Amino acid sequence: MASVTRPPIVAVMGHIDHGKSSLLDYIRKSNVTAGEAGGITQHVSAYEATHEHEGTERRITFLDTPGHEAFRALRARGATAADVAILVIAAEEGVKPQTLEAYEAATAAHTPIVVAFTKMDKPGADIERAKISALEGGIYLEGLGGSIAYAGVSSKSGEGVPELLDLVLLTADLAELTADPDAPAEGFILESSQDPKQGMSATLIIKNGTLNTGSVVVAGTASAPVRFIENFALARIPSAGPSQPVRISGWSELPPAGTPFRTAANKKEAERMVADADKPAALANVAAVMEEGGKTVLPLIVRADVSGSILAIKHELAKIEHERVVIRIVQEGIGAVAEGDVKSAIAGNAHIIAFNVGTDSTARDLAERSGVSIDAYTIIYELKEKVEELVTARAPHVTVEENLGEAKILKVFNASSGKQVLGARWISGALAVGDLVKLDRRGIDLGRGKITNMQQARSDIKEIHTEGEFGMQIETKADVAGGDTIVTFRVVEK
Repeated sequence: MASVTRPPIVAVMGHIDHGKSSLLDYIRKSNVTAGEAGGITQHVSAYEATHEHEGTERRITFLDTPGHEAFRALRARGATAADVAILVIAAEEGVKPQTLEAYEAATAAHTPIVVAFTKMDKPGADIERAKISALEGGIYLEGLGGSIAYAGVSSKSGEGVPELLDLVLLTADLAELTADPDAPAEGFILESSQDPKQGMSATLIIKNGTLNTGSVVVAGTASAPVRFIENFALARIPSAGPSQPVRISGWSELPPAGTPFRTAANKKEAERMVADADKPAALANVAAVMEEGGKTVLPLIVRADVSGSILAIKHELAKIEHERVVIRIVQEGIGAVAEGDVKSAIAGNAHIIAFNVGTDSTARDLAERSGVSIDAYTIIYELKEKVEELVTARAPHVTVEENLGEAKILKVFNASSGKQVLGARWISGALAVGDLVKLDRRGIDLGRGKITNMQQARSDIKEIHTEGEFGMQIETKADVAGGDTIVTFRVVEK
């Protein structure tokens, strides 16, 4: 079967007491049938909900514990636990330290973000103030210099929740999430525990394929025969498809949270997979390395003709430096690329480099099916050039503020409802209607805002870039005064 669109997997993240649990509770009660909701919070940290979007009922999988170790582990491997992150910001408080931590975690994992301004029913709720707070924290929303969609919601009344779920599905559609239902199931371990009745159990999130009873699940060195499958409500089902959360019991050992899993057709195949997983001990160190120094890791698996070639490759790769990426050879060996190398690459999100050796047919077939890259070289400098390209491609994008123009505030004529009318004198660069602005008082950051109108000689103007005095209206919550500096800027990605 060709690939089909799969439901998004969504994590809800944010500062403590900003309404994550309340939002999830409302979605759970309103979008999950009563008969299904019973065992969710007690046993399983993920659940499915439905939402009508553009006339069609759509499934969404929510991860109930966004601070779970699984997210850190999966980020460390360069993978993403969730397809979309809902970043909650209380409309009465704005951005807080854990908000920024959650935002940075999601952006580091390259997970698309939708912001939910929660607690809109509270007397102190002020979404405009909260939006400015987000801007000041570097969270650039639609209409404020960025592209992050947002919605104001009340988990008490449900106001805005349908609109929020619409944005989640639109964001997921832009990501073009697909899966092959006919493929063997694969995904990641969300959590594992010792069940008093069923022994070692684990909650799995299926990212691709279909899980059927009678198969065997393998996660690292842990395995479990799939005698039965429990859905998020702990009801037994014969099979489970892409994006579904399920529980499997009877593991040989508890698989760690964040560990990728695959399925084998029978016990013998599972034993081979476990044996292969046990070989590359270095892969177990990838998670720690990924966090080291705040850099992204480019994991490589190297196969060469002789040990001297591997030493030469290491010597050349050590010359490659990047401020945001570090190269790590997580596995190496002599001889042709084998099936075990490809399986290790799948588990560790690694790239395979072959030097003066070939690739056996089984490994080649598995690599093609799994999307694993195998690059073969006979000249070491060509190998180095390829790795330099991989480093550039793996480097995470960063956003910086680029200053455009500067002016001195001469006088504040009017200030009300977050809008201020100012008289100013041009200093340098260009200032234009629609520009984002930073407000400064002798080196102290007063806040951010946006130019909404400009006048000079009693006529409306769009921009000023030459010496002279002018008037402007800005949107800001900052308390500015004569003598302060206003700087226009734009956000660029590098």
